[in-house]
Amino acid sequence: MTLPSRREFLLIGGAAACAPLVRANDRVLGMIFPPANYPVPPEARLLYPAGVKFLAEGVGLERMTPEEYDRVFDRILPAAIKQAKQGANAIDVMGTSLTFYKGAAFNQRLIDTIKKETSLPATTMSTGIVDGLHDMGSRRVAVATAYNDEVNRRLGVFLQESGFEVLTVKGLGIVRFEDSAPVTQEHLLEFSASVWKSAPKADALVISCGALKTLDLLVPLEKRCKVPVISSTPHALRAGVRLLGLSGRAPGYGSLLEKG
Repeated sequence: MTLPSRREFLLIGGAAACAPLVRANDRVLGMIFPPANYPVPPEARLLYPAGVKFLAEGVGLERMTPEEYDRVFDRILPAAIKQAKQGANAIDVMGTSLTFYKGAAFNQRLIDTIKKETSLPATTMSTGIVDGLHDMGSRRVAVATAYNDEVNRRLGVFLQESGFEVLTVKGLGIVRFEDSAPVTQEHLLEFSASVWKSAPKADALVISCGALKTLDLLVPLEKRCKVPVISSTPHALRAGVRLLGLSGRAPGYGSLLEKG
C-alpha cells in the first residue's frame, strides 16, 4: 500500500489563521466531519454535557465511495490546523470510512501527521472503534454498516489489520443518504441484530458509519445480543474526550461507556 507523503497531506492555503472562539482554559475537542457544514452532533452533549466544548468542521464529502474519499482527503489536515488555531486541545476525525478506507497503516499515518502539524493529540473514528474493541477484550466481530460491498470489504481489511477476526460484514448499501430511504431506529436495531445473529460466535457487534444514529440502540442491542456493541459516533466521542483528560465514562449508554 502506498501511503501519502507529508506534502500530499498539506493543502496550501487551507490553514488560514482564525480568531479563537473559546476561552483559553476550556478543554476543547475539534471534530472533523466528512460532509460540509456538519453541526456538532447531539450525541456529544448527551454524553458529555459538561467539561468539554466541541468544534465542528466539514470537508465536503458527498458520497461514500473510495473515489470520493480520495477527492476530499487532503482537506483533513488543513481543517485540523484551522481547529488548532481556534483553540482545540485535541483533534478527532469523525469519519469512519474516510479513515479506514486505505487500511490501518494509512489511518495511523493520518493521526501521526495531524499530531505533528498541530502539536495536539489526535484520533479518528476508526481508531475509536478499535480502541473500544480492545478495551472490551473483543477479538471476533460481526459488523453492521451503512456501506456498499466495496466499502465493507475495505472495512473488513482494516479490522483484520487491526488484529480482529471478522466473522461477517453486512451493509445497508448506502452511497448517499440523500438518495436512500431514511434509516429508522427500528430498522437499524433489527438490521444490526440480524447481522450479529448471522455470526453468533462473535464476541462484539460493531456498527460502522457516523451518520447512523446508534446511541439509543446500544443498550437494547447489548441486551438482545449479549455482547458489547461498539459504534462509530458514540465511541469516537469517547476516544476524543479521553484525549482531553476526561474519563470518557457516560453511564446508561452501553457497556463500554459505562466502563469509561
